[in-house]
Amino acid sequence: MGRIAIFTDDPGWHGKQLRLAFASRGYASDYVSLTECRFAIGSGQTPVLIPGFEQALPDAVFVRGVPGGSLEEVVLYLDILHALKLLHIPVYNDGHAIERSVDKAMTSFLLHNAGLPTPLTWVLRDRAEALSIAESELGKGNLLLSKPLFGSQGEGIRRLEKMTDLFWLTSSHGVYYLQKFVQCAGSGFSDNRVFVINGQAIAAMRRCGKSWLNNVARGAKCELIDLVPDLAELAVTATATLAMDYAGIDIICDREGRYTIIEVNSIPAWKGLESVCDINIADLLTEDLISRRINKNAHKINSAVS
Repeated sequence: MGRIAIFTDDPGWHGKQLRLAFASRGYASDYVSLTECRFAIGSGQTPVLIPGFEQALPDAVFVRGVPGGSLEEVVLYLDILHALKLLHIPVYNDGHAIERSVDKAMTSFLLHNAGLPTPLTWVLRDRAEALSIAESELGKGNLLLSKPLFGSQGEGIRRLEKMTDLFWLTSSHGVYYLQKFVQCAGSGFSDNRVFVINGQAIAAMRRCGKSWLNNVARGAKCELIDLVPDLAELAVTATATLAMDYAGIDIICDREGRYTIIEVNSIPAWKGLESVCDINIADLLTEDLISRRINKNAHKINSAVS
């Protein structure tokens, strides 16, 4: 029986679904925190130590979470992922994909550089300049979002609506990330989450928020929507641009009917999406990892040995 390491600090519903899906394909899986992994670099030993995998490294790693921490701690966690890939262990999504998406500045740059629609964005360190940009945009009647450079599920995001809001403008560890707020079409607040696996959009939902934050974790309601070609193509292209095995792409339809990418998630949740569609997403993810990454990897190893 093969063995998979699921990197997570909070297995929850998603971890259970993955474990069941792996088991149905003949793979045991263990939950492991990246905080417990380490390097032991020397001759005659495996340089990456993963609890529970001391005798042999896993057949693959499924990344369900990368813990926060100091810059040094996060770099170490990503180094573990990079090292495993260099040791020919499939990492899903790999460290480079996660780096691109957790860093909002690089995500915005890569999307824009690929010609994909994404909101007007400023990333800088100077507070006076950040205030000047915000004042100018508010003066034009535009709303702004102030976001931490690293973060998820809407944590730390503020909407700047009027000049007095600038009193509360703070940096995230010395960096200001400002983004033009995109007003959605129709009434209320909503955006679309498209789930992409191996270059294919498999399902999409509309998230209707209680406020301008449309995160399911913050109470947004989910409703299944059709995967119209423009929406699917934009999500697939964004996933390819950031070189991800799978992703959750958040796309808003503005008041002019244009699609704009507002977030790219390399460790997306899917409980909300699965609640409104008849697709077992964990099954699709594990099948893709095993058939495309593990089996291909085994073929490479066998070819090298023969």
